Amino acid sequence: MSANRSEVRALTRRLVSIPSHGDETAAGDAVESWLCAETDADVTRDRHGNVVARRGEGPSLALVGHHDVVDPDESQVVDPGGNGAANEDGPEGKGVPDGDDEDDSGGVAPEYLVEERDGRLYGRGTADMKGSLAAAMLAFRDADPAGELVFASFVGEEQGGVGARAAIDDGFAPDYAVVGEGSTNYAGDDQTDVVVAHHGRRGSTLTAHGTAAHASEPEAGENAVYRACDAVDVVRDLDAPAATVLGERVAGSLVVTEIDGGTAWNVVPERCTVTVDERTVPGERAPLERVEDVDGVTWTVDQDLPPMACDDERFADAALDAADASQPATPELVTKPHATDAGWLAAAGTTCVVCGAAEPGEAHTADESVSIDVLERCYEIYRTLATTFRP
Repeated sequence: MSANRSEVRALTRRLVSIPSHGDETAAGDAVESWLCAETDADVTRDRHGNVVARRGEGPSLALVGHHDVVDPDESQVVDPGGNGAANEDGPEGKGVPDGDDEDDSGGVAPEYLVEERDGRLYGRGTADMKGSLAAAMLAFRDADPAGELVFASFVGEEQGGVGARAAIDDGFAPDYAVVGEGSTNYAGDDQTDVVVAHHGRRGSTLTAHGTAAHASEPEAGENAVYRACDAVDVVRDLDAPAATVLGERVAGSLVVTEIDGGTAWNVVPERCTVTVDERTVPGERAPLERVEDVDGVTWTVDQDLPPMACDDERFADAALDAADASQPATPELVTKPHATDAGWLAAAGTTCVVCGAAEPGEAHTADESVSIDVLERCYEIYRTLATTFRP
């Protein structure tokens, strides 16, 4: 069985139309019910809300995505006043179109607006990442895998990988995984590449402690802002991390992004905080602990999203071959600046690549969109890899 353009388009529209920025339950229900109806897989919904399906036996390859989204722009939400925008204009208009999508929506106007024009679907989650999720669901149904084929749609990816981390803690451990985050137009126009490494993100706070005094007698206190400035100088002198993965160079970054200190214009500040954003790379970190060599300065890590590096060249090549067979352009192995759930999976021992429909600059925007042609392409990539790769 092979999905056609209409099927990829319709399933994407169905998923995108379902609100999932605060409560992901309805979107998870839709994914689960579709898998139960369309496949003979073992479908489970864990206590966290993750949807996992399995079929076949042997070493495992997983197609991985998430069904949560960031908060929509007000323009991406259907007018609650009932102006009819969600159900008008057919396939080139707004909302859920007439015809082949009517059954999917059950005749009920969705709360997220879905528009189609110029071969693209517009709406919250089209690019990040319900479009690729729909392609993965169809590929999971249609592939003839050599081993166990797994499908997973996680909750809480936009909150730092909450669902993926919970699933891993509960024993989710595929041997290989394709995470359907964006990799389109990274190395060239109109091509979907294969990401073999991506940044992580370590966000941390430097806290400088001093002693308050009246500003007319500064020598009576210890100025926390001055100490914070000394710590910032340490950060400025550190080299950003860098690594090489399967011949691709991954360069991180290190930057101070916020500073906050002082309580009044005439008081020597006793406390000052500095926020540092570090984009980490596989195997390397900037030695930020050196800031604690400054008197009165402490360093705390607030968030640490892991980077990803593919550790199996054979799998990367198989993914690249599948991508090459699915499009006229010549895809490449590339790196990605954004953290994804592939970082958590890789840290737990799963060999990962990232491959998906989203293009740079599409995610989290008021005019977020995805190409329907590229969704078809991703379906072919996933189905081909799941059929041809022997874990």
